[in-house]
Amino acid sequence: MAEEQIGTQMVPPREGALCCGPAQEHLVTRLPPASHPGQGSMVRIRRKKLLASCLCVSATVFLLVTLQVVVELGKFEGKNFKNSNLKDGYAEMEKEPVPLHPFLKREGLSLNKKNTLAADSYPIMLWWSPLTGETGRLGQCGLDACFFTINRTYLHHQRTKALLFYGTDFNIDSLPLPRKAHHDWALFHEESPKNNYKLFHQPVITLFNYTATFSRHSHLPLTTQYLEGPEVLTSLQYLVPLQSKNNLRKSLAPLVYVQSDCDPPSDRDSYVRELMTYIEVDSYGECLRNRDLPQPLNSPASMDAEGFYRILAQYKFILAFENAVCDDYITEKFWRPLKLGVVPVYYGSPSIADWLPSNRSAILVSAFSHPRELASYIRRLDHDDRLYAAYLEWKLKGEISNHRLLTALRERKWGVQDITQENYIEAFECMVCTKVWDNIRLQEKGLPPKTWKADVSHLSCPEPTTFAFSPLTRPRSSLREMWIPSFQQSKKEARALRIFICKMGALHFEFRVRPSVYFIRVDARVPHLSLHLTGMETHM
Repeated sequence: MAEEQIGTQMVPPREGALCCGPAQEHLVTRLPPASHPGQGSMVRIRRKKLLASCLCVSATVFLLVTLQVVVELGKFEGKNFKNSNLKDGYAEMEKEPVPLHPFLKREGLSLNKKNTLAADSYPIMLWWSPLTGETGRLGQCGLDACFFTINRTYLHHQRTKALLFYGTDFNIDSLPLPRKAHHDWALFHEESPKNNYKLFHQPVITLFNYTATFSRHSHLPLTTQYLEGPEVLTSLQYLVPLQSKNNLRKSLAPLVYVQSDCDPPSDRDSYVRELMTYIEVDSYGECLRNRDLPQPLNSPASMDAEGFYRILAQYKFILAFENAVCDDYITEKFWRPLKLGVVPVYYGSPSIADWLPSNRSAILVSAFSHPRELASYIRRLDHDDRLYAAYLEWKLKGEISNHRLLTALRERKWGVQDITQENYIEAFECMVCTKVWDNIRLQEKGLPPKTWKADVSHLSCPEPTTFAFSPLTRPRSSLREMWIPSFQQSKKEARALRIFICKMGALHFEFRVRPSVYFIRVDARVPHLSLHLTGMETHM
């Protein structure tokens, strides 16, 4: 009998198998046909045992490699930085103000016993991140209805059509794998990129079918999430007359800075520290503090308090510096001074010019080559009422000339602090529900479903940089020095994560013993490896 050899090779995935990207293949182990198909049963049994042993070894090697990928991903995510602002390998999230539109319980169809059973007739939208806290709700989205839940036992339900993820919680250690071909993935991520850099790289963002992010290119753009509407920009409720501001200058600096999330990826504190050497800045909060707020306003919950607004409105200029530099990442730091009648000195989104209420409504830091030049320009405006007033003319006249901004506010499908409208989480849920139903209707007509896929424009952030000012004005900060290597590491994590997800969704072994073909599948849902052969079963 000719000696048989066992070999492994990569073959294209079966038709219909989930493939996350180019050049994704199935791991296959093949055995050449037997030379003597008529051999006795004992020979066949020994051959099967030999095959099982070889396959166990091959599968073990693969799982060890996979485990190494997971370990490498976890090494960086699990680092415990000594800095007090870090926890479990992640920078503590910036203390954001109380959301303008917290999640509101939507009026869905009440879930009594009857319609709990009826939920089996509707597409299921499974929140893999328990953002809403709802164990089950039949929600109405226009003429369509979907069942929304955070109950993960619905993962394998035949009616589950989409999985919804909150970006900050999207991590390797908790993913619904192997990914099923009929499951759409939807991403909701409105927060700072520093909370999860992996999402900002092509290998990961393109895993999602639908997105709701701060980017205007997202399927559900959240760029104006901190702006209630055009009326708050033109409101004169908090405006302090210029003459009063000039009188207040005897006790106040021309500029005010309020931050408690120090040394973020934008390196804003380094810039402000350098700026302070050329012009007076009143700094409240934990970062570069040189003035104290009244005791009742010291808590983060006071950032939207009337008293806090009144204090800021007395200043001529507010340093509005974002914690990250990303296209369309615009927070309350920009909109707040515009509401209060204070000129924002803005650093953050490179695309901010597309969102200004008027061409002369903010001073952009990017227009100045050095803080020294910015300070000189602010001093000039501070001493020339006519030049300063030009930055408030649009507000005094109640004229917003930016049609892009007005159109975005008018056409968005959600509201801010408006109980007559959906909030953006509900709008996200209904966007996914509607698209799922659209494809169901297409398939009912015998037409192929429409394929939706995110691209890199849905979350766009360059690698963080630091300002290279005099070392004497730049104290050493472990947190500040972390962001660039963190971003670089996240590129590797993103590539490894995609490979891991795709391989776990399309892994099988194949071998042949003439005249039969045998398959083995590694199931990522169970903690052990099952090898299924004709007439026998082996476990690892």
